[in-house]
Amino acid sequence: MDIINEIKFTMPSLSVNEGTARAVVSSFVIQADPTVEELSDIRTAVSEAVTNSIVHGYRNTSGKIDLTVRLLAGREVYIRIKDSGCGIEDVKKAMEPLFTTAPEEERSGLGFSVMESFMDRLTVKSQPGKGTTVTMRKRLKVHGG
Repeated sequence: MDIINEIKFTMPSLSVNEGTARAVVSSFVIQADPTVEELSDIRTAVSEAVTNSIVHGYRNTSGKIDLTVRLLAGREVYIRIKDSGCGIEDVKKAMEPLFTTAPEEERSGLGFSVMESFMDRLTVKSQPGKGTTVTMRKRLKVHGG
């Protein structure tokens, strides 16, 4: 992995910080000159991942969310969102569209599907009682003249 630039950011698992995470990632990724659509895709995927950590990972408790963003050679954006929350029992099941562990909060269960649709690669690793790490990658188009 040839890293051109990187930031790391840690925030408490407060719902207001979902917007902060989006803003931090956007501000950092803008240096790679993404299209408006690419930036929107990245922002949406980050929102979903951070919201999952807050709502599902920490449920009725709180903790920290670690965010790592890297610009890689070949115009690739790498984003890792890690929590130390309750973890996911069955990652494969959790990644199925419409599956949710918070139906009482009227969650749609589309978070992972949304992340997959907006990013080129999505990896989810989790251990019950230890937390979840979501890693996403997106290759930016070469544009301009």
